[in-house]
Amino acid sequence: MANTPSAKKAARKIERRTEVNRNRRSRMRTFVRKVEEALASGDKDAAGAAFKSAEPEIMRAAQKGVLPKNTASRKVSRLAQRLAKLGA
Repeated sequence: MANTPSAKKAARKIERRTEVNRNRRSRMRTFVRKVEEALASGDKDAAGAAFKSAEPEIMRAAQKGVLPKNTASRKVSRLAQRLAKLGA
């Protein structure tokens, strides 16, 4: 456990940031799940609409430091590939 005042404050800050990041990660995963469900059902229009809303959410998570930029780009790329394959 933290002993110094600065360490106690740091622990409080980390706790708050962890909660914010957890919410952001959860929100991003929800958007990705909607795209995957639409892809699984084979509904091209729904999948396209879900992808359009998921892409900025994923990139926002990367911008806020919830996940690395390359990871976000890879996720978007793979979802786009799956969407293109569904349309073909």
